[in-house]
Amino acid sequence: MSIHEEYDKVFKALSSHIRRQILDDLKDQPLTTGTLCGNFMHLDRCTVMQHLKVLEDAGLVIAERRGRERWNHLNAMPIQDIHDRWIGPHAAAATARLARFKQSIEA
Repeated sequence: MSIHEEYDKVFKALSSHIRRQILDDLKDQPLTTGTLCGNFMHLDRCTVMQHLKVLEDAGLVIAERRGRERWNHLNAMPIQDIHDRWIGPHAAAATARLARFKQSIEA
């Protein structure tokens, strides 16, 4: 799989507010699938599981079986990779342009 396809999977996973909420829920600690389902009472278990599958496919969630429970762990590395590749460099370039603009109007 190419790096572009991997990034596409991450962006697709992040496109859903439900999946972003799941990632927020996992930010502080791993949670069982049952706990995550309980956090989304308006959705049935199958729907939550489908969202978890998309997150797993994107590498954003790592699932671990412990007995009968499935623990879900946040893997923030794909988000960090996107930040390093696009957000950081583009933000730095925009900040530099604004600084030059500010200097030009103050001169």
